[in-house]
Amino acid sequence: MKPSRDVSRLVEIMAALRTPGTGCPWDLEQDFASIIPYTLEEAYEVADAIHKGDNDDLREELGDLLLQVVYHARMAEEESSFDFGDVVDGITRKMIRRHPHVFGDEKARSSGMAKGMWEKIKAEEKAERRARREELGLTTEETRRFLDEVPTAFPALQEADKLQRKASKVGFDWNDPRLVLAKIREEADELEEELSATEPDKARIEDELGDTLFALANLARHLDIDPEKALRKTNRKFRSRFAAIEDQADKVGTTLTAMSLDEMEAAWQAAKKT
Repeated sequence: MKPSRDVSRLVEIMAALRTPGTGCPWDLEQDFASIIPYTLEEAYEVADAIHKGDNDDLREELGDLLLQVVYHARMAEEESSFDFGDVVDGITRKMIRRHPHVFGDEKARSSGMAKGMWEKIKAEEKAERRARREELGLTTEETRRFLDEVPTAFPALQEADKLQRKASKVGFDWNDPRLVLAKIREEADELEEELSATEPDKARIEDELGDTLFALANLARHLDIDPEKALRKTNRKFRSRFAAIEDQADKVGTTLTAMSLDEMEAAWQAAKKT
């Protein structure tokens, strides 16, 4: 088996890995559920390579992510459900249909108009898919819930944002970001009340903290700020400033564990000024 630029070689390699008797024991043990963590991990590593601006790393991570697609498709083929060709066919049909301004006679003079077309066609596709499922007897009362289209496998912050955006489409929303800010203060007060209880209940504290985080995600949406991006930026800032504390420890010949909180705070504030 030799490497190739043709994706069909990757499909062949995965088939070989999953062949009973001659394939890889580990790969043969996996199923859709067991592979989920690896699929998510590879997606995050793609994002990390982009944030670092490392194109060599990005090339490699995109390959790892593509492998995950091939992996899932192979397992589906083994169940006679679909194969990699069906996946490619499905996405190409979708992209052609959702871009009538590129592959058809429609015109889009702005990205806003293009997005509007995309959302309209996407809604039509969902209605068609729902009708097909009903014909097959696959649609239950649960699958007709309005928020069911938001995947529960999203990271919690992203799921909160998606849920709120979905609910806002039917008018369930605040009309002023300052009202959301007031809600955050209300949730923070309730959290403080639980923390101040004679016998704090961890489950109730967790609930109130979750409510506060949900409200913060809502405020980010109203301010048109990506909460993941904002938090990631703060994470990088924290890394940088904490590294400055380490540098200060090295400079004076001590260690992080030996530094007092006041010493670390002083180094933090010095880093903050720069």
